Order: sequence, then structure tokens, then C-alpha cells
Amino acid sequence: MLCRVTPSRRAAGVPVVTYGLIGLCALAFLLSPVSGAVPGHGGGDALLAAQNAYFERWGVIPHDLLRGSPHALLTPLTALFVHGGWLHLLGNMLFLHVFGAMTEERMGRVPFLLFYLGVGYLALFAYAAANVESRQTLVGASGAISGVLGAFLYLFPRARVTSLFPFLFFLPLRFPAWSVLIFWFVLQWLAARGAGEGPGVAYLAHVAGFGAGFLYAWGRYWRTDRVGAQTGATEGERQP
Repeated sequence: MLCRVTPSRRAAGVPVVTYGLIGLCALAFLLSPVSGAVPGHGGGDALLAAQNAYFERWGVIPHDLLRGSPHALLTPLTALFVHGGWLHLLGNMLFLHVFGAMTEERMGRVPFLLFYLGVGYLALFAYAAANVESRQTLVGASGAISGVLGAFLYLFPRARVTSLFPFLFFLPLRFPAWSVLIFWFVLQWLAARGAGEGPGVAYLAHVAGFGAGFLYAWGRYWRTDRVGAQTGATEGERQP
């Protein structure tokens, strides 16, 4: 299931930061050994070694992060632009495109960029703090994008989305955005409670990012009116 949100009013401008983040993530992935698009990374065992070295250099390793080396302290930022495969990248970027544009318009470009990086850092750090002995590498923009979803829930509580469900033969169904996002959050929470520290999806980072994004929007905008936008159509596939 995935949904696309379309505001009924004309946007104030092009969501430059949202598009820029999508472009940077795409470029970083294409140039990485994970994409397989650069012949110089070799093949077979050499390619696998290059991929492992890439993840270890730019991804978050909880065991190292909590010990505070200068390089490790920067990895929650670099990891936001590293993805483990095509589906990982496309799923995250699709959600960022869907919910990032309206959130950026509401916050403003520079505040939105700082919010995105800050909540992404916090989400990855929260996961590391809960798995202090883990040496599994954590990569991806999911924590930051989850923060965008949390902020969107507060800022646009009356927005409506149209979702496509593959198991219902892609029948389009309209729902309030708040119901879709709360349902998504509950799924992440339940998955986080049952997840171990081994390879897989870092659901706890999603939960932490979503909560931080919602709380930030509440603290920053509670004195101002929230926006209720009507919405339409969609496409999709994967959660961040």
C-alpha cells in the first residue's frame, strides 16, 4: 500500500530541499558499489567486499557510535544518504516525495532541511542507544522520513489520501491521512517490539523518528493553525 497526497491549493513554490535530498540519495546510491552501476567496483567477491567496506565507512555501527569517535559521531548524518538496495532507495524516496513537499512548504526550506537532518540523526542515535553492543551496520533515510511523517500528521490532520491496495486488485480507497499514518506507526511499534538486533529493518528508528517529528511540529506550531488540505490520487508500493 502507498498513498500520494495532493493539496487542493497551489503550492507556494518548488520543494527544492525535498527534491535535492531525493537527488543526493539517488546520486550517492548510483555511485556506490551497491547499485552495480559503476564497473570500477569489480564483481563477485571484490564487489561484495567493496559493498561491506562502503556500509562500514558511511553507515552507523551502534557499538562504535556510543563510544564517541569523531568519525562515528558523523555517521548518523552520512547514513541518511546510504541505501542497501534499489527497493530500499525507491521506497524511501517515494515516501519523501509524497509527504516531504507539503511539510517543506509549511516549515520553510532551511528549517525543513535542519529538521530532516536533526530528526534523522536522533532516530539513528536512538536505535544505537537501544542496541549498544550491536555491530550491525544501519543505513537509510527511513528515520528522517519517519520524522517527516510525524510532522505531517500534526501539520495536516485533515488531509485526505487515496491509497492503492495490491491485494484488492489496486482498488483506490480514500482515507484521512491521520488514519493512514497512525496505522503505519502502530505497525512500526509492534514490529519494533518483536525485532531483534540482527539484520533487517530498524523499526525502532522509525518509531523514534516519527515520535520526534510529531513532537517537534507540536512544540513549534501548536500556537498556529494547522492546515487541512484535501487530497487526491496515487501510486505506490513500499514503506520507508
